Amino acid sequence: MKHIVFLLFIIIFFTACKSTSPIVTSKKGEPIEKLSRSEKRKTNQLAEKLIDTAADNLGVKYKYAGTTRAGYDCSGLVYTVFNSENISLPRNSFQQSKIGVVLNSKKDQAQKGDLIFFKTNKNKAINHVGIVIEATSEEIKFIHSSTSKGVIISSTKEPYYQKTFVQINRVL
Repeated sequence: MKHIVFLLFIIIFFTACKSTSPIVTSKKGEPIEKLSRSEKRKTNQLAEKLIDTAADNLGVKYKYAGTTRAGYDCSGLVYTVFNSENISLPRNSFQQSKIGVVLNSKKDQAQKGDLIFFKTNKNKAINHVGIVIEATSEEIKFIHSSTSKGVIISSTKEPYYQKTFVQINRVL
């Protein structure tokens, strides 16, 4: 009897932990590149809206656990921007890094609207996130909330972000 209860608990636990993201980036099993033109256009328009919303917050100060124009932390900015388009994301950067398709070493495949993650702490756990606003073969520009300057645009060409970069996730 104990084994059955334990097994049921495990099943419930794992089904409760699945992603509930309302955004579907491609038909099940299909590569993202195979999206139709209209699906790509809608995704690009959504990415532009998200970037515009994030850019409206440039200069807003950093505030730990902040999710308003009174101040944002990095994940609070991403959370609030995506929420403005009814896209539910987890509240912290580590949990956000588990959503979507991880492009990891495919830095050259980054697109506007993707999330970019960094490990800037001594524990070496993901603790910083931004939104990709421009991607070329040389660099990725992203908007984020830094502890020292608030909401700004930075680049992976900057030494600090070169050495702390971890992954890129596609959530759109």
